[in-house]
Amino acid sequence: MLKLDNMIPGFDLAQFAISAGPVAAVLLVVFIIFAENGLLVGFFLPGDSIIFTLGVLLQGTNLIKINFDINLAVFLLFLASVIGSGTGYFIGRKLGPKMFNRPESFFFKKDNVTKAQKFYDKHGGKTIILARFVPVVRTFAPLIAGVGKMNFKSFMLFNLIGGALWICGVAYGGYFLGYYLNQIGVDVDLVLLPIIACIVLISASPAIYAVLRDKNQRQAIWAGIKNLPSKIFKRK
Repeated sequence: MLKLDNMIPGFDLAQFAISAGPVAAVLLVVFIIFAENGLLVGFFLPGDSIIFTLGVLLQGTNLIKINFDINLAVFLLFLASVIGSGTGYFIGRKLGPKMFNRPESFFFKKDNVTKAQKFYDKHGGKTIILARFVPVVRTFAPLIAGVGKMNFKSFMLFNLIGGALWICGVAYGGYFLGYYLNQIGVDVDLVLLPIIACIVLISASPAIYAVLRDKNQRQAIWAGIKNLPSKIFKRK
């Protein structure tokens, strides 16, 4: 059986679809997208990879096909992303600067908010569109827009455009890639995980670039790498 639990440890979307049914599988992904976009606790969820995987499974592989209309699934995911970001906006609008004074926890790290704030300061309103394609930032960008009291109509315009581009691009991308691979006789089950790994890497690349462009952070990372062998083989 195709294993996909690298997206969320212990969770396999394909197996879940077989066990719970196609409707439950689609609705679960819809909830994940809502949580990632609108709830602070959703920042770690793998939106890109799970949307792409759902698209592939809606097309079908040799082992499984989720019998659910791709267009309806995309519409539901689009609604989840828009409503989720709207929820994040109103949380930020309601709580305001208090968000920056909250104690650190696994689900809330001030560094994540700071990154989103810098992203927002650099790109302005279009951050709401660009952030869709950047993990973690897409969770906190609507929050920052709310804290900054961005005009709601402007926010919703960017929210709708960003949600449409992200959901349609990733979901239909997975669906039509699955169709193409099936047409040319490639076993989708064998290549899906490497493709997902590439998507995760591409999604993480902005964060990696942001870290490596800072000289002090590069030096700290290099110093840690150089000292790693001595720490591993250090004799007691």
